[in-house]
Amino acid sequence: MRYISHGEGGGPEVLRIMEGPLPAIGPRDVLIQVYFAGVNRPDLLQRAGKYPPPPGASPMLGLEVAGRIAAVGAEVTTWKIGDQVCALTPGGGYAEYCRTDASHCLPLPHGIDLAAGSAIPETFFTVWTNLMDRGRLRTGENVLIHGGSSGIGYSAVQVAKQFGAIVFTTVGNEEKVKFCVGLGADHVINYRTQDFVAEIKRITAGRGVDVVLDMVGGLYIEKNIGLLTYEGRLLQIAFLQGSEVSEFDFMPVMTRRLTITGSTLRPRSVEEKAGIANALRERVWPLLESGRIKIVVHKIFPASEVAEAHRMMERGEHTGKIVLSFEF
Repeated sequence: MRYISHGEGGGPEVLRIMEGPLPAIGPRDVLIQVYFAGVNRPDLLQRAGKYPPPPGASPMLGLEVAGRIAAVGAEVTTWKIGDQVCALTPGGGYAEYCRTDASHCLPLPHGIDLAAGSAIPETFFTVWTNLMDRGRLRTGENVLIHGGSSGIGYSAVQVAKQFGAIVFTTVGNEEKVKFCVGLGADHVINYRTQDFVAEIKRITAGRGVDVVLDMVGGLYIEKNIGLLTYEGRLLQIAFLQGSEVSEFDFMPVMTRRLTITGSTLRPRSVEEKAGIANALRERVWPLLESGRIKIVVHKIFPASEVAEAHRMMERGEHTGKIVLSFEF
């Protein structure tokens, strides 16, 4: 098969199409013929040598795919050869064929094609387990979602709205403001022209928010905590601006009974990921199939242009998801 190699790591220029053997599958695995693969921030970090795969995972890039089942393990009864699926993968998605556990596959939602299907798994697994499981987001609560036009952000905005939250989100330009308003966000703040802390306090009459979903880190950590009301929850899923804060005052955490938590998806167990898949199929798939939650694909790049896909994500130009096509 052909696959995308990142060699010893580095900038986007290290990405190359190579040839290698098909992945071997175990008794509970499936082999997927990949038509499309989603591009995610962890792919860029792994390419740069900053996010090594966990033990036993494929060393190749790619955490979500959509395609057809090409082979099934001896113990797999839920899928058959030829089924169309989208799937969370342990790596290896940037290839013509990819192995994953059968329980991490989901049927394509009715009305959604393979390209859009590849933009679902990594994003919605992450959003659901953080916003709804760890964050315990409830109807009527205020939630702040940073980066509302990103893959994670635009998905979280829609999930939060569909489950009854009042959504605040931050973006970096006016085009992205319009994009998030179109998704149903209640308050969209351009952080380049407005102080999002002051603006949220103004809108909420000083109350702040119940939940923050953040991938920025750095100076945002203190700002996020300053915005949380009593029993508020900070959900940290990445640290684009660093994970360290000097001279941090933890007193608000104690006096307002705050919860600071976070998670990474890739190292979690097969069983945990299967549980998230089941929750998505039950709670989110009906919303996708009814059109109440939309999948937005910003651009589809042929696999041969993977370096430019990574550059686009690094520049932050996209609204929604960037996808690779493996239809050579």
